[in-house]
Amino acid sequence: MRNHCAPILGLPRHVDPQTYWDRRSQFSEAELARRFLQAAGVTDWLVETGIGYDVSGMASVAGLGELSGSHAHEVVRLEQVAEQAVQASGDYASAFNEILRRRAATAVATKSILAYRGGFDGDLTEPPAAQVAEAAKRWRDRGGVRLQDRVLLRFGLHQALRLGKPLQFHVGFGDRDADLHKANPLYLLDFLRQSGNTPIVLLHCYPYEREAGYLAQAFNNVYLDGGLSVHYLGARSPAFIGRLLELAPFRKIVYSSDGFGPAELHFLGATLWRSGIQRVLRGFVERDDWCETDALRVVDLIAHGTAARIYRLGDR
Repeated sequence: MRNHCAPILGLPRHVDPQTYWDRRSQFSEAELARRFLQAAGVTDWLVETGIGYDVSGMASVAGLGELSGSHAHEVVRLEQVAEQAVQASGDYASAFNEILRRRAATAVATKSILAYRGGFDGDLTEPPAAQVAEAAKRWRDRGGVRLQDRVLLRFGLHQALRLGKPLQFHVGFGDRDADLHKANPLYLLDFLRQSGNTPIVLLHCYPYEREAGYLAQAFNNVYLDGGLSVHYLGARSPAFIGRLLELAPFRKIVYSSDGFGPAELHFLGATLWRSGIQRVLRGFVERDDWCETDALRVVDLIAHGTAARIYRLGDR
């Protein structure tokens, strides 16, 4: 952070932590957001809103667009839709579908955090209506907080598939409540075989980037990104980016920052990705494995072209 972010605040690279903090404290959070978001050079932000935007100081989707001077689009978290549906009166399945339909009308995608709610292993087929009703009643009786019921999680996934909009899955490393071995995307094989033509986007993926790359190669509708991983790996992120390129078709990889919270993370996501992919592809060109024209074409696909296509950003 002190290497890449310090110059945005008028400081030299690698400045000591206290000096960085003192300078940062001179700016409002809104001004910090404007500086770092605009410096990121991102044209379209896809913002997953499941964390809740009633948190003090957190920008809304529209607010992020205004601060960055770019376009911002919502991604709807399925587990949040379920938590809204269980609080509604009447039939749970009907309430879920109504809320999902309404929210998805202005969103570009849906997302599941199934990796944090038991993992991918086990049955992911669509449950019968009677099982859904029974599971919803049990959940309501317990207060309807933090969805962990496997039946209702499965139900939400299949309703999202019917929308036809991209469905994202958090994969691999992330919050501490995930069982990492159950967040291996290979457990999704049977589900992917049922997913039809709906684009499935595997997010983050570390340490399963090769497994995710295999799935992107094996299924026409599977894509992947490496956003969160680039943040955590930092100076080692070029090696991770290189592994993304091993098995996945180049047109199936999309850029992501996975920025959340401090404005620096949005900027760092873009900066580390640009630096990492530039190092990897420059090495290909210098060894005469690739020509520069091909390298530029792949960068354009990953940075914008593929995401614009699958999320239909040109329609907005």
